Amino acid sequence: MAVLQAHRPAAPPAPPGRARRRSRLRRTAVAFAFLAPLLAVNLLVIAVPGALSVWYSFTDWTGLGPAHFIGLDNYTRLFGDPEFRNALWHNILWTAFFLTVPMAMGLFGAFLLTRIKRFQMLFRVAYFIPYIVATVVSGSIWESLLSPDQGIGNGLAGLGIPWLKDVNFLGDPHLALGTVAFVNTWQWWGFLVVIFLASMQAVNPSQYEAARLDGANLWQEFWHITLPGIRPTLMFLGLMTVIWSFLIFDYIYILTQGGPAGSTDVLGTLLYRNAFANQDAGYAASIGVVMALISVLAVSGFLCLRRRGWDI
Repeated sequence: MAVLQAHRPAAPPAPPGRARRRSRLRRTAVAFAFLAPLLAVNLLVIAVPGALSVWYSFTDWTGLGPAHFIGLDNYTRLFGDPEFRNALWHNILWTAFFLTVPMAMGLFGAFLLTRIKRFQMLFRVAYFIPYIVATVVSGSIWESLLSPDQGIGNGLAGLGIPWLKDVNFLGDPHLALGTVAFVNTWQWWGFLVVIFLASMQAVNPSQYEAARLDGANLWQEFWHITLPGIRPTLMFLGLMTVIWSFLIFDYIYILTQGGPAGSTDVLGTLLYRNAFANQDAGYAASIGVVMALISVLAVSGFLCLRRRGWDI
């Protein structure tokens, strides 16, 4: 018997295709095992609350007690609400501003930093510091600086520059939204500078050398070499700017709470006021769903442009 077992032929090896599939399944299982905690957290803090928000948007829930299904009443009310239209318009203005002014400032600042060799790190740190300061802190500082009584206007008036004296930047309906946008730009543009600078430094320097040999000036280098070279970063930051602009809440709430007279109201402050001040959580949930749909549209537009090669 031992002799027969010793001369028994070995089992044939598994086909290469089956072995590859087993290896691929094993790697996939290990990857999902590592991702499982993150997926669980996202399910608990994003997917479940998101699904509940969609459900509550079809109810008359006050935030406490039971919720009663009312169909599309919240959405019918939403699109007939002048406060909603006013807030949406302010979000659109905010988005248009941040897609142009801060982006242009960030591009210009980053391009200038690529032209200098000394103290570049010092400038990068100086530009980035406002971004890492807590929003509450920087908002409170700017609220004091823009005060009509003790702010920078009266300080300049004491130096013989009276143009800003008694100007109520945050209390004037014609100035309030632009003032808050200015304060947010002060914090935001340094972040854009650092991101754009990192992208610009990855552009092949030989392209600039060839352009200079052909007689290109600084503007032609920027337009024909720098912008095409950083287009993926530019497209991504444009997408995130659209999404963040429709989620803006912190600076407006700290500085104006949506006033005066709704002149700085945005969807975020309108949602907050209906959910916690008016105890109309179902209506607030419908506003949140609309904000989520706007973000979905922005991402869909980005993916469409990406398929057409705009980000390469």
